Amino acid sequence: MTQILLTGFEPFGTVATNPSQLIVEHFAQQAKPNLITEVLPVAYGRARKRIEVLLQEHQPEIVIMLGVAQSRTEISLERIAVNVSDATIADNVGYSPDGKRIVEDGPVGYWSTLPLEALHHAIAQTDIPVGYSNHAGAYLCNHVFYVARHTLETNGRGAVPCGFIHLPGLEHMPIETQIQAIEACADVLLESKVSRSGAKLLF
Repeated sequence: MTQILLTGFEPFGTVATNPSQLIVEHFAQQAKPNLITEVLPVAYGRARKRIEVLLQEHQPEIVIMLGVAQSRTEISLERIAVNVSDATIADNVGYSPDGKRIVEDGPVGYWSTLPLEALHHAIAQTDIPVGYSNHAGAYLCNHVFYVARHTLETNGRGAVPCGFIHLPGLEHMPIETQIQAIEACADVLLESKVSRSGAKLLF
């Protein structure tokens, strides 16, 4: 049974309703035995610790992390996590790292290991606006993306499909449409696992 980790974030700043939280809660309600869901805190230290614990405890075979980019109008598939935390707003506990490296001796960046072209194709097939983004910014979304990839790489699990998807604000795309896009992504990832291992689709 393919273990999947799906994460989102709580509200922050001017984002009163975070679609990534709504999507995670939607899938959590389905109570699939192979699906681990978590709404992460918008706090650098706590989010980092939590993603590290989730990866260690559950050893997921697929990691999909979600967050909101409020001004975007399409589903954004992130290509790269960069080794810096720096944003114009503080996190929900008032901390602002001001350009600090996420991992002091870590590489400058990590590529997503999700099959981005296949995900892009699957979403586009549903007529949902989708595009690529060259990096996930420098706020909490990028922070957990980098931490997750670094954790997997340093534990010999760098080949695990792991990456980040930014969602539009709800004023730009209804939550039902966003859920459909993430379902399309999950189908692609699980079909890939099935073709390699014969595992049963449960998501």
